[in-house]
Amino acid sequence: MSEQPPEGTTESVVAFGLNGYQQLCTVPTSRMLLDLLRDTFGCQGVRGSCERGVCGACTVLVDGVPVAACATFAFAVDGADVETVEGLAGDDGTLSPQQRAFAERGGYQCGFCTSGMLMTTTALLRHDPSPDRATIREWLSSNTCRCTGYEMIVESVERAARLLADGGAQR
Repeated sequence: MSEQPPEGTTESVVAFGLNGYQQLCTVPTSRMLLDLLRDTFGCQGVRGSCERGVCGACTVLVDGVPVAACATFAFAVDGADVETVEGLAGDDGTLSPQQRAFAERGGYQCGFCTSGMLMTTTALLRHDPSPDRATIREWLSSNTCRCTGYEMIVESVERAARLLADGGAQR
């Protein structure tokens, strides 16, 4: 990820992968990734909430790493692969193991934070396919949920790990 736009420019050409598809666009250097994903590419599952990068609602994966889209400049993803919640389900609409687990275990409550939780869960399970509860809670600490005490979310992550271990396709 690039951390600075080219000196003296007001726009940047950005080429990046989005959920497996190559994208090319010109963006103002002040444009945030959250706005690019929602407004230009229709990724409405990427939610804006705090606009400071602390609540986790806008979490996406950039080269597999969870980042706050509201605190990341769009030009910074030039050359990167970006994954949003829209890319988790199969092309035929089949839910990913993570999505299925959240639905089965009720880990979504109102649903506002769910997309960020799902993206953090995806990164966690790629990093550690069998996390213990302490590891799950540590990873989820970057995502704020105002509806639960996180118990059903932790159970959802545990269920997703079991589904993946039983042959569920990791997306």
